[in-house]
Amino acid sequence: MVVPPWLSVPPPGYGGLEHVVAGLVDALVERGHAVTLFGAGTEHGTAAEFVSTHPELQYDRMGESLPELAHLAHVDRLVDPADFDLVHDHTTIGPMVAGRRRVPTVATVHGNPVGEYGTVLGNTDRGVGLIAISHAQRRANPGLPWVGTVHNAMPVRDLPHKRAPGAGPVLWLARFSPDKGPDVAIRACRAAGLPLTLVGKCHEPAERRYLEQVVEPLLGDDVDLVVNAGREAVLRLLLDARCLIMPVQWAEPFGMVMVEAMATGTPVVALRRGAVPELVRPGVTGLVCDRAEELPAALRAAADLDPADCVAHVAESFSVERMAVGHEAVYRGFLAGRAEGSRAVARLVAG
Repeated sequence: MVVPPWLSVPPPGYGGLEHVVAGLVDALVERGHAVTLFGAGTEHGTAAEFVSTHPELQYDRMGESLPELAHLAHVDRLVDPADFDLVHDHTTIGPMVAGRRRVPTVATVHGNPVGEYGTVLGNTDRGVGLIAISHAQRRANPGLPWVGTVHNAMPVRDLPHKRAPGAGPVLWLARFSPDKGPDVAIRACRAAGLPLTLVGKCHEPAERRYLEQVVEPLLGDDVDLVVNAGREAVLRLLLDARCLIMPVQWAEPFGMVMVEAMATGTPVVALRRGAVPELVRPGVTGLVCDRAEELPAALRAAADLDPADCVAHVAESFSVERMAVGHEAVYRGFLAGRAEGSRAVARLVAG
């Protein structure tokens, strides 16, 4: 299992990818698999054997290509066919270089597979299998070498959840980016007459510029701003929240925060973009709107939804056990396909 070199697994705060991988690793180990996790830094919190390619996390260089390339070069030197059946890569650049590996590789696509990223993925070696995290993501670029679709999940067994609707503010939880619509959230809550708490990741220069230039001028007494919150603080805010608002402005490929919110019993009010309809059960675990003008009424109506239905939905549809079983099926199918391809080549050579 290969993760980017930016964050620990699981991370102390922001890091949806790392939370997902932590859950997947532990579930696979519990199901009897031997898993080695390749990352950076010196700490991890999973049941896997951990191999670090760099003594320090490279978080301060997130977004640069060289740290990830150097990380992958180390991984490729360490991965031996005698020791591993399969590599599961979660990095951005991984699919481009995985064709050189001596061990078969599948790679989960965690972003939106269009634009420049789609161009990169379109040049993936055809011997590398891509895993989608939603059907919407796969539909966005159906010509890529997809080998399966497995929804993300998170460990919810020990996660606290509420038994009555939250009485606190509406919560927006994301990175500060126009894709995530914090400005839309402010306007919707203001129109609904409801207080809002904005909790956002803000480390990268583009995030800081967006916060300062777009979000901060919209703030008022009805909006609290929390920047770079830790994991425990986020959980407290989710448990208190009336609902989570997801006014996404792009084709969200998954949206792990929605699963986390529902797992705590917090319903989701979202715009119908990307994978949102695959995650939220309208009228049961949240409300899905087609236009931003519909959000204020949905925010008020969210208080009528039962937290128990939200928790049950996540337990049924987004458990780490279900995610592990889905990946096992993809792994086996991918390896069987490669084996059959090798046999076909051998038959051709034999004449």
